[in-house]
Amino acid sequence: MPAAEAEVLVDGSDEQFSYELAFHVLPTVAEGEVTTVFADIKALITNDSGHIFDEEAPERFDLAYEIEKVIEGKHRKFASAYFGWVRFKAEAEAVLKITAEIESRPDILRHLLIKLTRTEEENPFRFHEAIKDQKMVSTVEESEVLPDVTTVTHSDDEDAGTEDEDAGEVDEEAIDKALEEKEV
Repeated sequence: MPAAEAEVLVDGSDEQFSYELAFHVLPTVAEGEVTTVFADIKALITNDSGHIFDEEAPERFDLAYEIEKVIEGKHRKFASAYFGWVRFKAEAEAVLKITAEIESRPDILRHLLIKLTRTEEENPFRFHEAIKDQKMVSTVEESEVLPDVTTVTHSDDEDAGTEDEDAGEVDEEAIDKALEEKEV
């Protein structure tokens, strides 16, 4: 949530709202240190009276596009990062402190803090599981795709110079029928 919106919510009430903090950790951080960065982020939330109710630990993956960050006065581009998120309940005033602290961390490439709706709160999107599901490859047998279609194959006869009229032809009506059945 942008700081301007969070400030509007600060009205002295003690009401807690649900938030999600999604973040990219720089790929230059050692893999063993990523868990420390994640623990620091969670500690930042809980130290400010926040309550964590769901999370997904950061894992490395390739970004859809390069992200540029200025580090020590130099523009650096990154094509991968460790992505993770934390869902928590906190008061709006605490969110301002959390946002300021996350923005000042040099090991965070990018972050996004959003206020969750009830539906979003009840149905978290598991990013790393979705990525793994996308990468799964399954083999489909030809008979599963077009079970009613038979093709005529050409066998090598002694008389290689002559071919049968039906050799290599496919029953197009059977293919159309099979495809229609698959669409239903």
